[in-house]
Amino acid sequence: MFKRGFKIFMAVLLALVFAVGCAGSGLRGPADAEEISAFERVQRMLMELESYQTIATVEYRSNKGTNTYETIQYAKISGEYRVEVTAPEHVSGSVTAFDGHQILQFNSRVNGRVTLMTRETPERSEILLTSFIKNYLQSEEVSVSVSDMDEGVRTVLEANIPGEHPYLSTARLWVDNTTLNPVKLVIFDRDDAERIIVTYHVFERNTTLNDTLFTI
Repeated sequence: MFKRGFKIFMAVLLALVFAVGCAGSGLRGPADAEEISAFERVQRMLMELESYQTIATVEYRSNKGTNTYETIQYAKISGEYRVEVTAPEHVSGSVTAFDGHQILQFNSRVNGRVTLMTRETPERSEILLTSFIKNYLQSEEVSVSVSDMDEGVRTVLEANIPGEHPYLSTARLWVDNTTLNPVKLVIFDRDDAERIIVTYHVFERNTTLNDTLFTI
């Protein structure tokens, strides 16, 4: 049901491509045929995404400073995910997994004990690309723009994050127009300040993920 609804949404969005506005400083809406073609390829990539695995840096920013983590992430569009922290050293070995029913957390440094977590937190789930896709589908207002960067041209998608979280208001995703791989995902607060930054270093789409990945 989710996948069918997503495809219908994307078809409507493609029909309205010329109505898309800019998403912020340094960004411009798709203008010529080449850019529109890239936009369509990016939309198709999102529509066809069933699963992914990535090596990514996750930064959490607050008034007290920035905490940076190196992670390996696995996720399915159906909701299952696994996030392994590989650095810094004091949290290396921490694993959080959701099998579709319950969230489990494991840290090899804490007696190898598995902890059952009763609820999801947006600070954790919103770092997942699959969460962005669902938010993009459900948002009443979405924005699509083009960003010219030194590394190449990116398509930039923006969507609202549901709920009333004061620090997680909107999400913006940069996708490389050549490789169609996500480059960066940024979560903004209500004042448009960057709160979470996910930088993708290696990204593999539609990989076969064994269900045992999502259990501990």
